[in-house]
This record gives sequence, structure tokens and C-alpha cells, in this order.
Amino acid sequence: AILFHIERGIATITLNRADSRNALNTAMCEGLLASTVAACADGTVRLVVIRAIGPVFCAGADLKERQAMDENAVRARRLKAFAAYDAIERLPMPTVAVVAGAAIGSGCEIAAACDFIVATRSASFRTPEALWGTVGATQRLPRILGKRLAKDMMFTGRKLDAEDARVAGLVSRIVALEALESTLDEIAKSVCNAPPEAMRLA
Repeated sequence: AILFHIERGIATITLNRADSRNALNTAMCEGLLASTVAACADGTVRLVVIRAIGPVFCAGADLKERQAMDENAVRARRLKAFAAYDAIERLPMPTVAVVAGAAIGSGCEIAAACDFIVATRSASFRTPEALWGTVGATQRLPRILGKRLAKDMMFTGRKLDAEDARVAGLVSRIVALEALESTLDEIAKSVCNAPPEAMRLA
């Protein structure tokens, strides 16, 4: 469900359930947690990049998995997701989310837990959980976007496209798909060449 790879000081965490639109399930939560532990344990890691395989970054929680769960199991799965988001946010090195395609619900949480987001033009962001009978994105999103816009998204399901998200401060860069890898290389070069202690303090 999660691919993890370290090369040249860069730890890449990849959401790998393209057949399920990278919907967040228990295995993904556990994989995200394990990947953050592995990144911290490797003294060579200077940058963590979180990205996804397929046309959707993350379609939110895996509702099919949830159908087979009782209330306690659903709560336990949600707590694993919260732990994964928190582990990403607490990483001691810079973290970059690379969002191409939709980031919905849990996808917004994963991206927002990173230090900044690089998006392609196809990126979009939605937090419609309240419309589906559950609750999400109530903590990080208001801190990043401000309460008014975050509530608009939560209460109405409003979608931010890449440019909306950049103007609102959720996305820091919008990059053409063909320039994405070279942009990530430039970011990695800047971060990896900097003193790691300075990066941690920043």
C-alpha cells in the first residue's frame, strides 16, 4: 500500500493503491507510520517527499474497508490515520507533498501535514466528510487557510483547484507536469546541501 525508498538523502513515500484511487485504508496508515519511523532512523535522510501513483493523490478514507467494520474498528482505524498525519507533521527534516490530481479528505490531511505542497495543474483539494456523515480536516486546514475558507470547504464540499489553493496558501508552487521532476530535483538540491541542523531548527 505504501512504497518507501531512500536515495541520495531523499526518502520517498509513495501512496500505492491506484486501483482504489489511493483511498486510505489500515495498511496505508500503518505503512505511512512505518515509513516515517524508517526515515527518522536513517541518518542520511535530509528530505522526505510524499507522492502517489496514479491520477488521484488520495480519494479519502477507504469506505469499502469501513463497511466491514464495527464502530470500535472504525474508531481504531481513524486513530491510526491521526497518528500517521501527526508522524508526518513531526518529521525532523523538511517534507514536501507532491499533489497531482485530487486530494480529498484524508488526502488533504496527508498533504497538509507536510511542510509545503508542490502541485500540478491537475491538483484539487476537497474536505467533504461532513456531507458524508463524518468529520475531518478540522484542525490543520483552518490553521493553514483560515477558519472561513476551511469552514466553507467542510460545510459545502467546495473544491479548491491548484490556483485557488495557491492563492489561499495551501499550495506553495504550481508546476507543469513536464517540469515536475526537475523542480523536485532543485528543491532536493537546496535542502540536501543545507546544514541539516539548520533545516531542523527552521
